[in-house]
Amino acid sequence: MIDYPRHGKDGWHRWVPSWRLVSGLCIAFFGCLVGAAGLAYAMVSVPVVDDSAVAQNNVYYWADNTQMVATGGDRNRQNVNLSQIPKEMRYAVISQENKTFYSDSGIDPKGIARAVFNMAKGGETQGGSTITQQYVKNAMLNDQSQTVSRKVKEIFVSIKVGAEEPKDKILAGYLNSAYYGRGAYGIQAAARAYFNVDAVDLNPGQCAFLSAMLKGATYFDPAGSVSIDPVGATPQANQKRAHSQMQDTLDKMVEYGHLSQTERAKYTELPSTQNPQSNAKLGGQIGYLVRLAKASVLKSGEVSEQQLEKGGYSIYTTFDKKKVDELEKSVQKVYKDKIDPKKRPEKDTHVQFGGASIDTKTGAIKAIYGGEDATKHFTNNADVTGAQVGSTFKPFVLAAAMKWGVRDPDLGEVQAQDERTVVSPKSLYSGKNNLKINNYDGSIWQNEKGEQWRQENDGKDNVGSPPDYKIDLREAMRESVNSAFVQLGMDVGLDKVKEAAVDAGLLEDSLAGSGYPSFSIGVSDPSAIRMAGAYATFADSGKQREPYSVTKVTNKDGTVYTHKVEEKQAFTAKVADNVTDVLKTVVEKGTGTNAQLPGREVAGKTGTTDGNKSAWFVGYTPQLSTAISMYRYPDDETIKNRTFLEMYGTGGEDKIHGASFPSTIWQDYMSDAMKGMKAEKFPKPEPIGEVINDTPSPTPTPSPSPSASETEETSPSPTPSPSDTQTAPSPSTPTNTCGVFEWNCDDGDNAGNGNGGNGPGGSEGSGSPSPTTSETGEEGDSGTSRGNSIWGANG
Repeated sequence: MIDYPRHGKDGWHRWVPSWRLVSGLCIAFFGCLVGAAGLAYAMVSVPVVDDSAVAQNNVYYWADNTQMVATGGDRNRQNVNLSQIPKEMRYAVISQENKTFYSDSGIDPKGIARAVFNMAKGGETQGGSTITQQYVKNAMLNDQSQTVSRKVKEIFVSIKVGAEEPKDKILAGYLNSAYYGRGAYGIQAAARAYFNVDAVDLNPGQCAFLSAMLKGATYFDPAGSVSIDPVGATPQANQKRAHSQMQDTLDKMVEYGHLSQTERAKYTELPSTQNPQSNAKLGGQIGYLVRLAKASVLKSGEVSEQQLEKGGYSIYTTFDKKKVDELEKSVQKVYKDKIDPKKRPEKDTHVQFGGASIDTKTGAIKAIYGGEDATKHFTNNADVTGAQVGSTFKPFVLAAAMKWGVRDPDLGEVQAQDERTVVSPKSLYSGKNNLKINNYDGSIWQNEKGEQWRQENDGKDNVGSPPDYKIDLREAMRESVNSAFVQLGMDVGLDKVKEAAVDAGLLEDSLAGSGYPSFSIGVSDPSAIRMAGAYATFADSGKQREPYSVTKVTNKDGTVYTHKVEEKQAFTAKVADNVTDVLKTVVEKGTGTNAQLPGREVAGKTGTTDGNKSAWFVGYTPQLSTAISMYRYPDDETIKNRTFLEMYGTGGEDKIHGASFPSTIWQDYMSDAMKGMKAEKFPKPEPIGEVINDTPSPTPTPSPSPSASETEETSPSPTPSPSDTQTAPSPSTPTNTCGVFEWNCDDGDNAGNGNGGNGPGGSEGSGSPSPTTSETGEEGDSGTSRGNSIWGANG
């Protein structure tokens, strides 16, 4: 008899559960899930927006922890009935966001799956994709945490709302609770904020526009949000996005049968919107301070714009109330004493000042001057304005020359540091007016049309010792000699000059014209905050820190954000201290003598731009770095096409330059701001670099009749032919040049000589641009209007 082996519980089979057991467990598991889901569904309730959306204040504090201002309080929202909301507004939102709104169950399974997948990867939870889910999220204001539990609760509430509430009620609730930007919650507040009309009076184009704002006003509000994102949220970029989104919405409304093609054709342009209005409590400088601090909080990524708008946060800033008041008083003193629009309506209207003051050891913004009043003048003049910085850019050229050195003319264009020669402040460069600018290898610089470059100095003066007018870099900085620094920039390489500016703390998107010789004399338009921060890098021996305005943010749950000061060694102490030492001479006996502070060491630089469109003074003590700017442009109504105006005759001066009102304001403010601080000295710089171009100049021999070759380099060349000088450059070539077709390129920092320049062989200008000159360019991608073309700024 054969004894067959038995299976049953013998061997490994005993550890394998039976199919009956597996099936039972699965059924029990899913049964528990269904039961739990049913219980959760039964326990959640339909939210009531009015009860849960109790507005809270955000409280802003000065640097000494005393309260600056409380914003929020009465929420800018007024509920309206669905009958008061145009059907075009309802269908604009439905067409763009949830075309199946009236037929779906209130949730989007695919959207939920994406959210779950995102959470599984450790990312943030995603918002609901249906109108019902967004309505529920807006209503659950007491819990906006990015957690799995909140997301699950939101899903269950959305299912319940979708099953129990009428669709029209959900839609009205959503449109009344959604955030449209500008502090406006709900369609009625939004209609007033953007168009100053009631919601019921909105036309289809305005409805489509407001539906775009629901995607995030930071990047769709036509006024822009450059304080939050200076590159991506410029007025121009936002207008383009808003227009595109609006047109897409209108097209979908036609496609889905909610709007006739005839009616749709009426709205091809972006509707006109009014300027953002400020809370009365945010008048004076407070509004600018709050706006700057708010932008800092949002940039941290720890708090969203909508969360911040809902309130409940305490924001601790770096702003020193006393210094803010002192800076405002210093500016207002100049307005009161010198600026008189009634007496000089053509010269003294639209005068603007901007200012920023930064702690050199931390990067903390201690004070700003944003404008006359944040409720009247919306643009923060301490932030991005488009005003070019002129010769206040020259220290970055010197820093690049001391860090990298000039290139060997016998080697290739790209050279390693050990192939270059680091320059000393005693290095000699030509201070000749109308200097022909060369490439680093000695060849003549030409643009793509073959046009050469001749650099003018202030008043067309030759500076230095004849016949070649060599001048050392210290004196060239002190007297703000354009020709010397333009050629130095070419020898170092404009890429290295740009790198030095960025290393010091300027934003790359604010730098313009780095392919042209004029880059070295300040055609770029950084903000006053960034200029003060970049000079602070020199003040602290090359240590660079990002400017910041918020130290910490708290709410009922504790601290949600704390700023950490991070520093990098942008330049060696040897480089930075030598730049400071050169800039000291500017204040001691150069163009910046108005900025002297008795008993204190000061370093700084004046700056004036082509056409007298802007003037700057940026200076620092060892503890505090401050930038002051001045310019003229029409009020905020024309921000879309901002044009900087000339300042010849403004304030009763023949010409405005950095050595005039900007340095006066700087000195007046810093005299008060530095009270109580120790009179520190700058570090003594170590010797740096080699003296280049120090070949002795030939002794000039008097000649009763100089030859043509001898006069060519000391006087304007013959009138150039129309083919290369009189014709305006092609669109790809910048206009308003300081080259052979120079018309008006003057430096206002040397005793205020204010006459315009002229082209070689032309007659002396009077300070008015040539008809071929481009006074202003289109607003750039960085969010700033170019006050002048990149060829012209200097000073």
